This record gives sequence, C-alpha cells and structure tokens, in this order.
Amino acid sequence: MKLKLNIVGLLAMGVLAAPVIFTSCSEDAMDKINENVNKPTDVQAKFLLTDVITRTAFYNVGGDFNTYLSTYVEHEVGVFNQTWNAEHRTNEPSAASTFNNTWGNMYFALRDARIVIEKCSEGGPQAGNYTTLGMGQVMAAYNLALLTDMFGDVPYSEGFKPLEIKNPKLDKQQELYKQVIAYLDAAIANLPKGDTHASGAAGGQDILYNGNSAKWLKFAYGLKARYGMRLLNVSSNKSAVLTEVIANVDKSFANASDEAKFTQYSKTNLNPLFDFQWSRDGLAASKSLADKMVVRKDPRLVRDFFTPQNSKTGVWTQVNDIASNAASYKLLAPNGESEQVQYQYLTSTFVFSQTAPTQFLSYHELLFLKAEAMQRLGQGVNTVEAVLKDAVIASIANSEVSVNAALVAPTVAANGTMVETSDKITSAAASDYFNNNVKPLFQANALKEIANQKYLAFFGASGESTEMYNDIRRWKANGENLIELKNPGKFPLRLPYGNDDTTTNPNVQAAYGNGQYVYTENVWWAGGTR
Repeated sequence: MKLKLNIVGLLAMGVLAAPVIFTSCSEDAMDKINENVNKPTDVQAKFLLTDVITRTAFYNVGGDFNTYLSTYVEHEVGVFNQTWNAEHRTNEPSAASTFNNTWGNMYFALRDARIVIEKCSEGGPQAGNYTTLGMGQVMAAYNLALLTDMFGDVPYSEGFKPLEIKNPKLDKQQELYKQVIAYLDAAIANLPKGDTHASGAAGGQDILYNGNSAKWLKFAYGLKARYGMRLLNVSSNKSAVLTEVIANVDKSFANASDEAKFTQYSKTNLNPLFDFQWSRDGLAASKSLADKMVVRKDPRLVRDFFTPQNSKTGVWTQVNDIASNAASYKLLAPNGESEQVQYQYLTSTFVFSQTAPTQFLSYHELLFLKAEAMQRLGQGVNTVEAVLKDAVIASIANSEVSVNAALVAPTVAANGTMVETSDKITSAAASDYFNNNVKPLFQANALKEIANQKYLAFFGASGESTEMYNDIRRWKANGENLIELKNPGKFPLRLPYGNDDTTTNPNVQAAYGNGQYVYTENVWWAGGTR
C-alpha cells in the first residue's frame, strides 16, 4: 500500500510518535499537556474487530464493488452519471479513480484485522484470546480474498512496512490465496479455544455473531467451501476439491439463522445500495434479468420492481404485470443501451431496502455451492435436485426480507408512499415454483439451471452481485456460458487498481498501464497470469 496508509496503520498500533523538544517544562508535564484523552494510542483487539466488520460490510461488500458489479452482471442497469458510464463501458471500468475509495478501505480493513491477529497471537499484548484471534483471521481471509478477486496481483507481503519498503511489490494471486486458506485453517484451530486474557472476550463488540464462536467456526468452513470452488479451475484434482467443498458446506450453516450478515442498518445507518440510489438515482431495472424471470414465471417477478415515483401523488407502485403488459415491459432498462435519464425506467425494489442486511456469506450461497459440486461429481439427480430446491426456497426467503425492508423504509415513507400490489412469497409458494417451473429446466440442463437460480438469488440488497461476478468469471474461464448477458459492450474481467497507488507506487503503476487490461486479462484463478 501507499506510504500514507501504512503510516496510519502504524499510528493505530502506537508505533509512530512525533518527537517534540521542550526546555521550560518537565518531560512528564509536557506528556500530560500533549495527551489527547479522546484518541488512545492503543486499542483492544475486540474494539478493532467492530470496525473491521463494519468497514467490510458497508464499504467492501456492499459498497462500490457491489454497485458497479451489479451493472456488469446485469442485476441492475446504470442510467446516470458514473453508473451510466460503467454500463456503456465508458471510462469507469478502466479508470483508476473508480474504485480508489474501496481500494483504500480494503487495506484499512486488512490492516486492522492484522492488528487483531498480532495482538492476540503468542507474544502479543492479548495473547490467550484465541477466539478473538480466530475472528481476526477470518476477517483477514475474507478481505484478502475480496481484494485479490477484484484486482488480481496486489501488494500484500510488503504492503504494511512503510518505513522499510516505500514501493511494495505485487504478490501473485496464487500466493495470496495460499495466505487466505492459511488464515482460515488457523481460525478453525483457534476459534474453539476461547478467550483467556484479562481483557475478556469480544462479546457485544462482535456485531456479527455477538461472540458466538461456534457460528464463527461455521463461517470459516463456509468460506473454505466458497474459495475451494473459486479455485476449481486451477486445481489438479477437481474431484477432491468438489468433495471437500461439499464437506465444508456440511460443516457450515445449518439454516439462515447461522448466516454471516451485517444487520446494523437503521434510519441513519443506511444499507449501501439504498444509500447510493437515494442520493444519486443511478440504477434502473434490468431487462435481461427480468427476461430470465419471465421465462421461469418466477414469483419474484411481481415483487422485485417498482414504477418511478408519481410526481403528483408521491406514490411508488409495485409492478405485477411486466410479463403481460407491454407498457410495463418497455419501462425495463435495456442493458448497455439505456438512455442517460433519471426517473423514467422501472427500478428494482431493492434500491429502497434501507435496512436490509448485507450478506458476508449466506445460507443459500452454500446450498448453491453444494448443488453445483454434487452435479459436477455426477451424484444422483434426485439428491442434487433436493439441495437445489432448498437453495431456491432459502434464497426467496432472503429476497422477501429485503422486499419487506423496502416497504417499510423510514426515509422512503417520509418522502412518499410505497404501494404493495402482490402477496408475500411463502415457502409453500416457493416450493410450488420449484416443482412446476424450475424442476423441468433443471432436468433439461442441470448445471445451467443451478447457475441461473443462483444468479436470481444474488439479485437484491444483500451485496451478493460481487460474488455473482466471481462466479460468472469462473464459469466463463471453464468455457461455460451459463448466464446469458445482453450488454453488447466488452465484459470487464477485473477491476482497475486505485489511483492512490497508480500515482505513487511504480510497481502498481506498471501493472495498471492505461487500464485497458481490465478487458483482456483474466485473474489467475480464471485462467490469467496475474
């Protein structure tokens, strides 16, 4: 990382101090005068953990990555300003400024996770807090994987030593993923051991699981399943990898109550997708997504879209006739060919989901991973079908959480009225949908329908478009065009480095060049070299 950021990191650890020379007062007196009691020089690991979780949810999972990538995977369509540029592949996909804020936030989160690890490791000031150590290791693995998934080769091993190395090298993605897996393996060993240091356990400072180490352990196993599938194409023994994916899923979440999701949003702490749309109104309903739902007669079709607000009545109305009404259908935004205009197209319901949770890892994602792994291994069709059915039902339940969050969003209610025109999708209705509509498509092409149901599941306010971007790249690298995208523009294969480092670190600058590599060079796990 850049020097400035690493100095900040060292300040957080109390490593750096500004030397001040005084002659008229004692050293002890001046120490007290210059002490800022509101800015402690050392912070316990559990307090840092709170910041890591929050930053990861709002900035890294649900922020700019997910907003832009929702247009790349066609969950949404960019219709104004930056998102319109991204939709039309003008400047934004290759510009070093586009993801610069998230680039920095990724390193902030990694820095703090590493500090948690350092503090709680042997020889650290809170050695013996093994569970908190494991939490830090899970969050370090999560953010490091996200960083390299988006950018490929990045500074890491030398990226936190600013006084020694001003221009850190880029580490190869292959090596970075070894570190990701090492973090998770260490976390799995440490999480069950408890916290024995006098500073105490994380407790309520763990705003993900409230100190529940068993759920953190499930989270770690679930991430091993996700990343195992991510690395499938570069694995020498694919059958062994797929078998391990299934085994790790089975050790992970038993139901949606185990999910790793950030639920701290409120009237003032806004879901990031809502925050973006409410302030910029740059997203509209995707035609290619709706077409996939129309083909399947998906019940979410009548739940997931709203008309623009009526300027006279102040009403947003849920649309339940896209499949049958030509006028409604025409208000879907065409992918890659949208006009740059606001308040004209339909929008997804989810851009109003002010308090919807951000998913770090969902129960339905794990079920989709398991179904895909079982299908690739050639396991019994009935067994795979049962897992897929559970995944679809769970994903629709998750979608309903976000739909409900939109219907009761306090900021939206203060500015107009949301009119619901459809009934909630029950688990029974979701089951019927699977039996009548999904099952025939699964029987015709199992892998394709698993992928498409996962694609529809990841459409929402949960921040899962980013993970769909990873899946689409993985499938494309394997020669599988499982998700039909309609944007006629070039599909970005990766994200450009942040300009804080393309302008200061010659190593990053050389890797970035003019930014056009984002259209031509896959990341390593998708068949590329960097």
